[in-house]
Amino acid sequence: MLTLAAIASGCAQGDSGRIPPAGGQQPLDAPPARALDSYASKLRAAHAARVVAAQRWGLRRVPLTAPPAPAKKPRIRTREGFEVDGHRRRKLPPVFTTVPTRDKVVFLTIDDGAEKDPAFLRMMSELKVPYSAFLSGYLIKGDYRYFERMQDAGVVLNNHTLRHPYLPGLSYRAQKREICGMQRLIEKRYGKRPALFRPPFGSYNRATLRAAKACGIEYVPLWNEEVFADRWEYREWDRKLHPGDIVLTHFRGRDQWQGTMPDMIRRFLNKVTAEGYAVGRLEDYL
Repeated sequence: MLTLAAIASGCAQGDSGRIPPAGGQQPLDAPPARALDSYASKLRAAHAARVVAAQRWGLRRVPLTAPPAPAKKPRIRTREGFEVDGHRRRKLPPVFTTVPTRDKVVFLTIDDGAEKDPAFLRMMSELKVPYSAFLSGYLIKGDYRYFERMQDAGVVLNNHTLRHPYLPGLSYRAQKREICGMQRLIEKRYGKRPALFRPPFGSYNRATLRAAKACGIEYVPLWNEEVFADRWEYREWDRKLHPGDIVLTHFRGRDQWQGTMPDMIRRFLNKVTAEGYAVGRLEDYL
Protein backbone atom coordinates (compact mmCIF):
# COMPACT_ATOMS: atom_id res chain seq x y z
CA MET A 1 0.00 0.00 0.00
CA LEU A 2 2.87 2.38 0.80
CA THR A 3 4.48 1.54 -2.54
CA LEU A 4 1.26 2.21 -4.40
CA ALA A 5 0.83 5.50 -2.55
CA ALA A 6 4.36 6.55 -3.45
CA ILE A 7 3.79 5.67 -7.10
CA ALA A 8 0.48 7.57 -7.11
CA SER A 9 2.19 10.55 -5.53
CA GLY A 10 4.94 10.47 -8.11
CA CYS A 11 2.42 10.22 -10.92
CA ALA A 12 0.51 13.20 -9.53
CA GLN A 13 3.68 15.26 -9.47
CA GLY A 14 4.57 14.19 -12.95
CA ASP A 15 1.11 15.01 -14.27
CA SER A 16 0.60 18.46 -12.73
CA GLY A 17 4.02 19.73 -11.76
CA ARG A 18 2.65 20.62 -8.33
CA ILE A 19 3.91 19.27 -5.02
CA PRO A 20 0.98 18.11 -2.92
CA PRO A 21 0.72 19.89 0.43
CA ALA A 22 1.22 18.18 3.76
CA GLY A 23 -1.91 17.15 5.57
CA GLY A 24 -3.91 20.14 6.81
CA GLN A 25 -2.02 22.65 4.63
CA GLN A 26 -3.35 24.61 1.69
CA PRO A 27 -1.47 24.51 -1.61
CA LEU A 28 0.76 27.49 -2.34
CA ASP A 29 -0.73 29.11 -5.41
CA ALA A 30 0.45 32.12 -7.35
CA PRO A 31 -2.65 34.33 -6.80
CA PRO A 32 -1.98 35.04 -3.07
CA ALA A 33 1.61 35.96 -3.89
CA ARG A 34 0.38 38.28 -6.61
CA ALA A 35 -2.12 39.82 -4.19
CA LEU A 36 0.62 40.50 -1.62
CA ASP A 37 2.82 42.02 -4.28
CA SER A 38 -0.08 44.20 -5.44
CA TYR A 39 -0.75 45.33 -1.85
CA ALA A 40 2.92 46.19 -1.33
CA SER A 41 2.93 48.11 -4.60
CA LYS A 42 -0.11 50.11 -3.46
CA LEU A 43 1.60 50.94 -0.15
CA ARG A 44 4.72 52.10 -1.97
CA ALA A 45 2.63 54.19 -4.36
CA ALA A 46 0.67 55.76 -1.48
CA HIS A 47 3.87 56.66 0.35
CA ALA A 48 5.41 58.08 -2.83
CA ALA A 49 2.29 60.22 -3.30
CA ARG A 50 2.61 61.53 0.28
CA VAL A 51 6.27 62.36 -0.35
CA VAL A 52 5.34 64.35 -3.44
CA ALA A 53 2.45 66.06 -1.63
CA ALA A 54 4.68 66.98 1.32
CA GLN A 55 7.15 68.59 -1.07
CA ARG A 56 4.40 70.36 -3.00
CA TRP A 57 2.95 71.90 0.17
CA GLY A 58 6.31 72.91 1.62
CA LEU A 59 6.48 70.53 4.60
CA ARG A 60 9.83 69.75 6.21
CA ARG A 61 9.00 66.05 6.55
CA VAL A 62 6.42 63.58 5.32
CA PRO A 63 3.58 63.30 7.89
CA LEU A 64 3.61 60.09 9.89
CA THR A 65 0.88 57.52 9.32
CA ALA A 66 -1.45 56.99 12.28
CA PRO A 67 -1.86 53.48 13.73
CA PRO A 68 -5.08 51.57 13.02
CA ALA A 69 -8.17 52.57 14.98
CA PRO A 70 -8.15 50.79 18.35
CA ALA A 71 -10.39 47.73 18.46
CA LYS A 72 -11.17 48.49 22.10
CA LYS A 73 -12.13 52.14 22.49
CA PRO A 74 -10.71 54.02 25.48
CA ARG A 75 -13.10 55.01 28.24
CA ILE A 76 -13.73 58.74 28.00
CA ARG A 77 -14.26 60.61 31.26
CA THR A 78 -14.72 64.27 32.09
CA ARG A 79 -11.43 65.97 32.85
CA GLU A 80 -10.95 66.80 36.52
CA GLY A 81 -12.08 70.33 37.19
CA PHE A 82 -14.32 70.42 34.12
CA GLU A 83 -17.34 68.80 35.81
CA VAL A 84 -20.69 70.45 36.49
CA ASP A 85 -22.96 69.68 39.44
CA GLY A 86 -24.51 66.25 39.03
CA HIS A 87 -22.35 65.43 36.01
CA ARG A 88 -21.98 61.69 36.68
CA ARG A 89 -25.35 61.24 38.40
CA ARG A 90 -27.19 62.75 35.42
CA LYS A 91 -24.91 60.86 32.98
CA LEU A 92 -24.11 64.07 31.12
CA PRO A 93 -21.72 63.93 28.13
CA PRO A 94 -18.04 63.86 29.13
CA VAL A 95 -15.99 67.03 28.64
CA PHE A 96 -12.35 66.28 27.82
CA THR A 97 -9.21 67.77 26.28
CA THR A 98 -7.18 64.60 25.74
CA VAL A 99 -8.12 61.06 24.72
CA PRO A 100 -6.56 58.41 27.00
CA THR A 101 -4.26 56.45 24.68
CA ARG A 102 -0.68 55.25 24.47
CA ASP A 103 -0.67 55.81 20.72
CA LYS A 104 1.57 58.71 19.78
CA VAL A 105 -1.23 60.56 18.02
CA VAL A 106 -2.89 63.94 18.27
CA PHE A 107 -6.29 64.96 16.88
CA LEU A 108 -6.91 68.03 14.72
CA THR A 109 -10.29 69.76 15.13
CA ILE A 110 -11.42 72.84 13.19
CA ASP A 111 -14.18 75.19 14.35
CA ASP A 112 -16.93 77.39 12.89
CA GLY A 113 -16.70 77.40 9.05
CA ALA A 114 -16.01 81.07 8.25
CA GLU A 115 -13.18 80.54 5.73
CA LYS A 116 -13.87 78.25 2.77
CA ASP A 117 -10.45 77.91 1.17
CA PRO A 118 -10.36 75.36 -1.70
CA ALA A 119 -6.57 75.09 -1.33
CA PHE A 120 -7.11 73.74 2.19
CA LEU A 121 -9.33 70.92 0.88
CA ARG A 122 -6.76 70.02 -1.76
CA MET A 123 -3.93 70.05 0.75
CA MET A 124 -5.67 67.79 3.25
CA SER A 125 -6.84 65.41 0.53
CA GLU A 126 -3.37 65.08 -0.99
CA LEU A 127 -1.64 64.65 2.38
CA LYS A 128 -4.32 62.23 3.69
CA VAL A 129 -4.50 64.06 7.02
CA PRO A 130 -7.68 63.37 9.08
CA TYR A 131 -9.51 66.08 11.00
CA SER A 132 -12.90 66.78 12.55
CA ALA A 133 -15.03 69.85 11.77
CA PHE A 134 -17.27 71.63 14.30
CA LEU A 135 -19.63 73.85 12.32
CA SER A 136 -21.82 76.86 13.11
CA GLY A 137 -25.00 77.20 11.06
CA TYR A 138 -24.84 80.91 10.26
CA LEU A 139 -21.29 80.55 8.87
CA ILE A 140 -21.79 77.55 6.60
CA LYS A 141 -25.09 78.54 4.98
CA GLY A 142 -23.34 80.53 2.26
CA ASP A 143 -21.64 77.43 0.84
CA TYR A 144 -23.06 74.10 2.00
CA ARG A 145 -21.32 72.36 -0.89
CA TYR A 146 -17.87 73.19 0.50
CA PHE A 147 -18.54 71.11 3.60
CA GLU A 148 -20.22 68.40 1.55
CA ARG A 149 -16.92 67.97 -0.30
CA MET A 150 -15.23 67.74 3.09
CA GLN A 151 -17.67 65.05 4.21
CA ASP A 152 -17.16 63.14 0.94
CA ALA A 153 -13.45 62.97 1.83
CA GLY A 154 -14.28 61.24 5.13
CA VAL A 155 -14.43 64.21 7.50
CA VAL A 156 -17.08 64.03 10.24
CA LEU A 157 -19.18 67.21 10.52
CA ASN A 158 -19.99 68.04 14.14
CA ASN A 159 -22.07 70.58 16.10
CA HIS A 160 -20.86 74.07 17.08
CA THR A 161 -24.36 75.66 17.47
CA LEU A 162 -26.49 77.64 15.04
CA ARG A 163 -25.27 81.16 15.84
CA HIS A 164 -22.15 80.72 18.01
CA PRO A 165 -23.47 82.45 21.19
CA TYR A 166 -21.97 82.47 24.68
CA LEU A 167 -24.13 79.61 25.93
CA PRO A 168 -23.92 80.11 29.73
CA GLY A 169 -25.60 83.48 29.21
CA LEU A 170 -28.70 81.78 27.77
CA SER A 171 -31.54 79.87 29.38
CA TYR A 172 -31.77 76.10 29.10
CA ARG A 173 -34.47 76.38 26.42
CA ALA A 174 -32.43 78.87 24.38
CA GLN A 175 -29.34 76.66 24.59
CA LYS A 176 -31.37 73.66 23.51
CA ARG A 177 -32.64 75.59 20.46
CA GLU A 178 -29.06 76.41 19.50
CA ILE A 179 -27.80 72.85 19.85
CA CYS A 180 -30.81 70.88 18.62
CA GLY A 181 -31.31 73.35 15.78
CA MET A 182 -27.78 72.65 14.55
CA GLN A 183 -28.37 68.91 14.91
CA ARG A 184 -31.37 69.19 12.59
CA LEU A 185 -29.50 71.40 10.11
CA ILE A 186 -26.57 69.00 9.79
CA GLU A 187 -28.91 66.03 9.46
CA LYS A 188 -30.95 67.80 6.77
CA ARG A 189 -27.94 68.96 4.75
CA TYR A 190 -25.49 66.11 5.33
CA GLY A 191 -27.62 63.12 6.29
CA LYS A 192 -26.45 62.37 9.83
CA ARG A 193 -26.95 63.88 13.28
CA PRO A 194 -23.63 64.52 15.06
CA ALA A 195 -22.59 62.74 18.25
CA LEU A 196 -19.97 65.41 19.07
CA PHE A 197 -20.56 68.98 20.19
CA ARG A 198 -18.16 71.79 21.05
CA PRO A 199 -19.57 74.83 22.86
CA PRO A 200 -18.50 78.20 21.43
CA PHE A 201 -15.44 79.61 23.24
CA GLY A 202 -15.28 76.33 25.17
CA SER A 203 -17.81 77.84 27.61
CA TYR A 204 -20.63 75.78 29.12
CA ASN A 205 -22.65 75.16 32.27
CA ARG A 206 -24.91 72.38 33.49
CA ALA A 207 -27.78 73.58 31.30
CA THR A 208 -25.47 73.33 28.26
CA LEU A 209 -24.66 69.69 28.90
CA ARG A 210 -28.28 68.86 29.76
CA ALA A 211 -29.39 70.42 26.47
CA ALA A 212 -26.62 68.64 24.55
CA LYS A 213 -27.67 65.28 25.98
CA ALA A 214 -31.32 65.98 25.14
CA CYS A 215 -30.27 66.72 21.55
CA GLY A 216 -28.44 63.39 21.19
CA ILE A 217 -24.88 64.53 21.90
CA GLU A 218 -22.57 61.88 23.38
CA TYR A 219 -19.22 63.72 23.72
CA VAL A 220 -18.06 67.29 24.33
CA PRO A 221 -14.40 67.49 23.25
CA LEU A 222 -12.55 70.70 24.07
CA TRP A 223 -8.80 71.08 23.35
CA ASN A 224 -5.35 71.05 24.89
CA GLU A 225 -3.54 73.15 22.27
CA GLU A 226 -4.55 75.72 19.67
CA VAL A 227 -2.65 76.32 16.44
CA PHE A 228 -2.72 79.47 14.31
CA ALA A 229 -0.98 80.38 11.07
CA ASP A 230 1.83 82.06 13.03
CA ARG A 231 1.96 80.41 16.47
CA TRP A 232 0.83 77.75 18.96
CA GLU A 233 -0.96 78.24 22.28
CA TYR A 234 -1.10 75.70 25.12
CA ARG A 235 -3.42 74.81 28.00
CA GLU A 236 -0.76 72.91 29.97
CA TRP A 237 2.10 74.56 31.85
CA ASP A 238 4.74 72.36 30.13
CA ARG A 239 3.78 73.71 26.67
CA LYS A 240 4.20 70.27 25.10
CA LEU A 241 2.17 67.82 23.03
CA HIS A 242 0.95 64.67 24.77
CA PRO A 243 -0.42 61.39 23.34
CA GLY A 244 -4.12 61.82 22.63
CA ASP A 245 -4.15 65.62 22.78
CA ILE A 246 -6.93 67.42 20.93
CA VAL A 247 -5.69 70.41 18.93
CA LEU A 248 -8.03 73.28 18.05
CA THR A 249 -7.86 75.60 15.08
CA HIS A 250 -10.40 77.60 13.04
CA PHE A 251 -11.54 78.11 9.48
CA ARG A 252 -9.72 81.42 9.00
CA GLY A 253 -7.92 83.36 6.26
CA ARG A 254 -5.68 86.39 5.88
CA ASP A 255 -8.44 88.78 6.83
CA GLN A 256 -8.29 87.42 10.41
CA TRP A 257 -4.93 85.61 10.59
CA GLN A 258 -1.30 86.25 9.76
CA GLY A 259 -1.55 83.68 6.99
CA THR A 260 -3.80 81.17 5.26
CA MET A 261 -5.24 77.81 6.27
CA PRO A 262 -2.48 75.97 4.37
CA ASP A 263 0.01 78.10 6.34
CA MET A 264 -1.65 76.92 9.55
CA ILE A 265 -1.61 73.26 8.48
CA ARG A 266 2.06 73.59 7.53
CA ARG A 267 2.89 74.91 11.01
CA PHE A 268 0.78 72.19 12.62
CA LEU A 269 2.27 69.29 10.65
CA ASN A 270 5.86 70.47 10.89
CA LYS A 271 5.66 70.47 14.69
CA VAL A 272 3.75 67.25 15.28
CA THR A 273 5.84 65.29 12.75
CA ALA A 274 9.14 66.61 14.15
CA GLU A 275 8.05 65.44 17.61
CA GLY A 276 7.15 61.96 16.35
CA TYR A 277 3.36 62.31 16.38
CA ALA A 278 0.90 61.15 13.76
CA VAL A 279 -2.51 62.75 13.26
CA GLY A 280 -5.34 60.39 14.18
CA ARG A 281 -9.05 60.52 13.51
CA LEU A 282 -10.83 61.58 16.72
CA GLU A 283 -14.00 59.63 16.00
CA ASP A 284 -11.98 56.39 15.69
CA TYR A 285 -11.18 56.59 19.41
CA LEU A 286 -14.71 57.32 20.63
